[in-house]
Amino acid sequence: MEIDYKNIKVIGFDADDTLWVNETYFRDAEIEFGKLLSEYETLNKIDQELFKKEIDNLPLYGYGIKAFVLSMVESALIQSNYNISTKSIEAILNIGKDMLNKPVELLDGVEDVLKHLSKKYRIILATKGDLLDQERKLEKSGLTKYFHHIEVLSDKQEANYSKLLNHLDIKPSEFLMIGNSLKSDVLPLVNIKAHAIHVPFHTTWAHEQVTELETNGKAYKTINSLRDLLKLLN
Repeated sequence: MEIDYKNIKVIGFDADDTLWVNETYFRDAEIEFGKLLSEYETLNKIDQELFKKEIDNLPLYGYGIKAFVLSMVESALIQSNYNISTKSIEAILNIGKDMLNKPVELLDGVEDVLKHLSKKYRIILATKGDLLDQERKLEKSGLTKYFHHIEVLSDKQEANYSKLLNHLDIKPSEFLMIGNSLKSDVLPLVNIKAHAIHVPFHTTWAHEQVTELETNGKAYKTINSLRDLLKLLN
C-alpha cells in the first residue's frame, strides 16, 4: 500500500520501546515477583492474576511503574490469602524502585534519526504513563533538545489524539505518529485520518496486542528500524 507523507508537518514519537528499552524491565520484574509468590501459586497463575489486576486497576492508576507496583502489592495480598510477609511487600516495593532507577538505553539509531528529522519537521513526544517517570527518562536520554513539545497522555485513544492535534493546531493529514504499539500508536491515528508507522519491539505487553482482524485493511506502514524512516521521509 503506497502512502504519501508529503503533507506531514509534525511527527510524534512514542517513548517506551520506540526510543528506549522499557518492556524488558517489566518482564524481568514479573519474574522476580513470581519468585516471591512461588510458595503460594504456580508461576503461570501468578503471572495471569497479576495481569488481571493490572487491567482492573488501569481506570484508577493508569499506566507506568507506580501503577504496576500497586498492582503487584494488591495481587500479592490476594494470591497469598493475606499471608505474605511485610518483608516480601518491601521486596515488591524495591522491585519498583529498581525499575525507576534503570538507566535509559536508547534503541539503535534514535538520536541520528531525531537529529535528521528535526531539521525538516516539528518533532513531538507523545507517550503515556507516569509523568514524573517519563520526565526522568527523557532527561536521562539526552533527547529533550529535539522535541518541540512533550505530551504525556493518560491514554492513547482516538479522543486523546484528536485533542492533541487540536492543541497543536494541525490537521490529522499533517500528523505522523511513530511507535511500537499497533493498539496505542497506530490504529487510533489511522482511525482519525492521520498517519502512523509501526516499529515493532521484540517484547509487547499483552494489553497492547491486537488481532489480525483489527489491523486488516488499515493504512499504515511497518518498518524494521527507526533508521528506515529516513528512506520514507527524505
